[in-house]
Amino acid sequence: MSTTTTTTTATATATATSQGAPTASTTLRGRTMEHKGALGAVETQDKRAVRRRENHEADIVIVGAGVLGCAAAVAFGKQGRSVLLLERSLKEPDRIVGELLQPGGVRALEELGLRDCLEGIDAIPCCGYQIDFHREAVHIPYPNDLIPNSTARPEGRSFHHGRFIRKLRDAARAAPNVTVVETTVTDVVKDSYTAQILGVEAQTAGKPDYYFGTLTLVADGYASKFRKGYIDAVPEVRSKFWALELIDADLPRPHHGHVVLSDAPPILIYQIGTHETRILIDVPEGCPTASLKAGGIKNHMLNVALPALPPSVQPSFRRALAEGKLRSMPNSFLPPATQKTPGMLILGDAMNMRHPLTGGGMTVALNDVLHLSRLLSPSAVPNLEDTSAVLAAARQFHWQRKDSSSVINILAMALYSLFAADEPALQALQNGCFRYFQRGGKCVSEPCGLLSGLIRKPAVLVYHFFAVAFYAIWCKAATGPVWRIPYVLLVESVLIIWKACVVIGPYLLTEMTA
Repeated sequence: MSTTTTTTTATATATATSQGAPTASTTLRGRTMEHKGALGAVETQDKRAVRRRENHEADIVIVGAGVLGCAAAVAFGKQGRSVLLLERSLKEPDRIVGELLQPGGVRALEELGLRDCLEGIDAIPCCGYQIDFHREAVHIPYPNDLIPNSTARPEGRSFHHGRFIRKLRDAARAAPNVTVVETTVTDVVKDSYTAQILGVEAQTAGKPDYYFGTLTLVADGYASKFRKGYIDAVPEVRSKFWALELIDADLPRPHHGHVVLSDAPPILIYQIGTHETRILIDVPEGCPTASLKAGGIKNHMLNVALPALPPSVQPSFRRALAEGKLRSMPNSFLPPATQKTPGMLILGDAMNMRHPLTGGGMTVALNDVLHLSRLLSPSAVPNLEDTSAVLAAARQFHWQRKDSSSVINILAMALYSLFAADEPALQALQNGCFRYFQRGGKCVSEPCGLLSGLIRKPAVLVYHFFAVAFYAIWCKAATGPVWRIPYVLLVESVLIIWKACVVIGPYLLTEMTA
């Protein structure tokens, strides 16, 4: 197999120099990039490792060693691609989200050969959900007939985020053809004539540095510094999750996520370790009970969140609140975008976000890695220098990923609208949703299959969402006085159906057209 050698262009040198890198000219002009074909037969793995370590050159540069970045590094490394995985800090991260992996994500992890990353981190099995609605409870187990050739009930896993990331990074270090580097990426290196992305600029131990790849994958998270220049959409923050870690909490239904619905915004509770339980309290923007005038966020916790909690959870919540270790995270919505930048793809939360209420983010990320690694495999795209082939694969990826991402994106945003209901029509839908789950059978199994990431059919989601809307009308008519039935059927039914369309319609349209 012949090896193509390409000298970095003068225009790229000029670009890097204009961005203020003091050694850009000497660094870029003197370097060459040897791009391998499918399995890199010309150079041995050892030689390519030296090139990654000393020359900072690879087939693929990945920015961000989080869930997606690590999984992608392992997947492409196993395919024979030379990979540089860059991360600002390789210390174990400490975050309050990314702690619940749905069964669909566990399944994707297994397909990537990374199932053992869930071992040895005190991960807790998650068998489904319990929804508490004004002190009434309904059990929503994961359905047991959705995994081919298996009779076992699907399970998710919940854990400390940092421990899971540590195991994924260990897997990336151990993967063939992968080099992990601690460095702070500051900008991309771009050919000013063709606009091709050639790699990234970085700061390593306080000194300017460069990493070059035929393809650069950016997965630097929800606060991405690269999104603005390449994706038009801007994340929309609807609320914040305020978090506490409860010690030895007594959950009403162990090994289940708990969603608490009351007159206040929703609360999510799930165990993340033998003794630790995460509680996330949703606080919308401008929430009056959390305003400084009302006493701030602690006032909201004591006077709004605490009374809504199951009695068995309240003692551990009081103890955690007294310790004062409240932390927050914005809940954002960012629709997916088609990408056309040659030489670069933005992935993960940097490209697509949904409300974390349903815990679908990592499931989307891991399935994205499966789709992209197949589309860019050496058998599909032998040479990553073939820009037109890579861009064609990126277009395919945008639409192919929707079979796993669309349902999770739409469901997360629609359920949040219902669970945070603050007007009569939404409250009617919220009540209808809970009563619908009480019916059992497919009224529970299929919605939970959608939530788990195992049912990937938007039509099933639309069917159940509007079934909830019609059931909400029936509940409204059945529980009121007889004389109100004509008013419910002629007036309130229209308002409820219209509100259902308003809730789900924009997200459906975005997923179908964007």
